[in-house]
Amino acid sequence: MSIATQVKISALTCIAAVSLLSAVTGCGRDDVQTYRVPKEKTPQLAAADLPAGHPDISGGSSATAAAGKTPADWQEAPVGQMRVASYRVKGKDGKMADISVIPLAGMAGSDIDNVNRWRGQLGLAPASESEFNKLGEQVQVGGQDGKLYDLAGQSANSGEKNRMLAAIVRRPDGAWFFKMVGDEGVVGEQKTAFVEYLKSFSFPGTGSGTTLQDAQLPPSHPPIGNIIPAAAAAAPSSSEGKPEWQVPAGWKEIDAGQFLVAKFIISGSENSQAAVNVSMSAGDGGGILANVNRWRGQLGLNQLSQAEVDKLVSSIDIEGGKAMLVDMSGTDMKSGGKMRLVGAVVPQNQHTWFYKLMGPAPLVEQQKDAFAKFVQGVKYQK
Repeated sequence: MSIATQVKISALTCIAAVSLLSAVTGCGRDDVQTYRVPKEKTPQLAAADLPAGHPDISGGSSATAAAGKTPADWQEAPVGQMRVASYRVKGKDGKMADISVIPLAGMAGSDIDNVNRWRGQLGLAPASESEFNKLGEQVQVGGQDGKLYDLAGQSANSGEKNRMLAAIVRRPDGAWFFKMVGDEGVVGEQKTAFVEYLKSFSFPGTGSGTTLQDAQLPPSHPPIGNIIPAAAAAAPSSSEGKPEWQVPAGWKEIDAGQFLVAKFIISGSENSQAAVNVSMSAGDGGGILANVNRWRGQLGLNQLSQAEVDKLVSSIDIEGGKAMLVDMSGTDMKSGGKMRLVGAVVPQNQHTWFYKLMGPAPLVEQQKDAFAKFVQGVKYQK
């Protein structure tokens, strides 16, 4: 049985929340895919720690409190977990692109961090500060100044050419992100329409007396300031469904937020820190190829083929089976320092669990054995 086959599980329904806020702070799956039919999963601005194949948690039509003039060939799509507006558009050859509008509280990461995260998803190397300063072009969004980034690369899953248009607007109520991503040709054909949509966009509070507090945030959108979506009180806590495990000495568990099952911080010498993130997805979570390439993007590394990933992955024994383990070194896209990532993919009970240890290379080397024992010792709920 191949390694790729070992990590595939049959169930395809999603039970976990989507990830956000590590790079934008992201929204869990921001993975870039080539869209061929409307029912394929739509990518979102997401946190880097969500499994690559984690589907949207959709619920309802696009919000009306914030919207723009929709081009005739854009089809309204479910808003999902983070979006206040969502669309799909099909090209002449049937290939597709996805459009999303997502507001986030505070700064939601610097522009260069977000752009370099997006570049990683397209298989592109991180841009230096001087390179980044040449990338953005001025754009008007609802009468306000924004920056538009036009990035072209390839899908980590299919290897096909993809393109991304991403606009960022900073407002008193937070950061707004407008994105079109999908087939390179479709995005190119739709760039003018996308820019016109940005110009026509109406933010909450523009001319109507509404504010972001009155906007129709999706029920599972993270709170923005004191604004808590109505369904938030009924949302399950991140501790629900957590397996039993023995936390290694020196690991400090912190609030995992809305999108991870658990998060630990490990402190080292000279104020260095590493983090261990735990997430879970139904089915195979996108498969070993997409997830390894997702992690490689976080290290500024190029994308690999399935054959190359198969050579990179090793296995370790766990209760009732095997876990796939990868160990990769790269660069911190913020500091330029050396970073290392050890990741484990664990198929279990029609779900897949993802464990990631990431931090400065010396600290990760010290913690690698403890990390492997932690993964091996987890007892999952039946």
